[in-house]
Amino acid sequence: MRPVEVRERIGGISSKVLTETLRRLHFNGLVDRHAHPGAPPRVEYRLTALDRTLPAPVGAVGARAFDHGDEVMAAREAACRSPRSPVLLLVGRVNGAGVDVAGG
Repeated sequence: MRPVEVRERIGGISSKVLTETLRRLHFNGLVDRHAHPGAPPRVEYRLTALDRTLPAPVGAVGARAFDHGDEVMAAREAACRSPRSPVLLLVGRVNGAGVDVAGG
C-alpha cells in the first residue's frame, strides 16, 4: 500500500507523522518497504508476518479503553479538582509568576 493510501484510510495524520511512523514500523520489522525504481519515486509498504499478529492484542486494548473510558475520564476530572493536582499546581505557579494561562 502506498503512503497516500494509508493516510486516506487512517485520516487525520500528516504526511510527516505518517512517514516517521512507517519508518519506525519498518525499523522494528513490522512492515516491509519496497521502493520502485523510476520517476517519480514510488514506495509501497506491506505488513510482515510479525505485524499480522498485532490486531488481536491491539483490538483487546482498544476494547478495554472503550469499555472503561468513562471511568478513566472521571478519574482524570477528580484528579484535576484535587488541591494537590499537578495541573492545578502548575497553573498556580504560572499564575503566581504573573502569567495568566487562561489568556485573560
